[in-house]
Amino acid sequence: MTKAPDAPLLQVRGLARRFGAVAAVREVGFDLQPGEILALIGPSGCGKSTTLRMIAGFEPPDAGEIHLRGRRIEGLAPERRGIGIVFQDYALFPHLTVAGNVGFAMPQVPRARRAAEARPFVEMVGLSGFESRFPDQLSGGQQQRVALARAFAARPDAILLDEPFSNLDAALRQTTRREIRSLLKASGVGAVFVTHDQEEALSFADRVCVMREGRIEQIGTPDEVYDRPATGFVASFLGRTNLVRARARGGEVETPFGRAALRGTADGDVLLSIRPEHIRLTAAASETFSALVVEREFKGHDATLWVATPDGAQHLVHAPHGSPFRVGDRVSFELAVADFVPLARNSEA
Repeated sequence: MTKAPDAPLLQVRGLARRFGAVAAVREVGFDLQPGEILALIGPSGCGKSTTLRMIAGFEPPDAGEIHLRGRRIEGLAPERRGIGIVFQDYALFPHLTVAGNVGFAMPQVPRARRAAEARPFVEMVGLSGFESRFPDQLSGGQQQRVALARAFAARPDAILLDEPFSNLDAALRQTTRREIRSLLKASGVGAVFVTHDQEEALSFADRVCVMREGRIEQIGTPDEVYDRPATGFVASFLGRTNLVRARARGGEVETPFGRAALRGTADGDVLLSIRPEHIRLTAAASETFSALVVEREFKGHDATLWVATPDGAQHLVHAPHGSPFRVGDRVSFELAVADFVPLARNSEA
């Protein structure tokens, strides 16, 4: 017998919010499964933070419904929703210790017992021995873990994270990201987080929801939205890509980089997303060359090359470490993947 899928932890249906003449969020809807991490990603002004604030209860929706464990909550005050939130600036109380900040999330516990009740949550985030320290005695990553411990201490059904790693330097951001993902997975609490960083969304989330101008452009696993973007905007926002027009006939397509297969069939002009890592360069076989390397950006583990074709177009190619090609070299193309998915018509970034 096939096991029935779990009921969604959080259901968002038709959320909308206007600010005067500006439609900040338009008909946004998605499900969050128990234990799942969902990223809302998009450029500034796309509506992701407003969506998060409506789920938290800090912004009233003009339309739509929010259900948590089957219970409608959009009309409830934030503290009655059963949702925790970790703010971008952590929002710790500077006059309270680590234990005091975590204990603040337990108003039902007598004040004299809060430090003891807070201890398991402090241990959960790896800060045992720091209970008596104040926020200004902690690093940014430690402050963030205190904020997460405080969110857990309220025993929420779901947690919202608003740009949770943006105040950390690059090295600390990667370490903290792994730690917090592990904590969320171990706890089984579902989480929705907002970010504008595509690497963060792809590495941290189980599913990614790409937003544009208040709407959801595509939602899916990181692999799906990166490898099979629905639109040119999604392809361009989630990493570098070459948006190329190509000619399709049946299950094949002729691209500037050679012939390839299509997933499905099409006839006529199509728009494809061809990632820089999907292209290999070889030395041109003769003076009649396919393309010319016009710029090179060395990044250590690989290099990005800008390659101009005879029609004047320039394309991005990721070359592996040790690639011999330099500016001025004549090269030919090979495709490193077998097939491509046509993007939605009129979907350029």
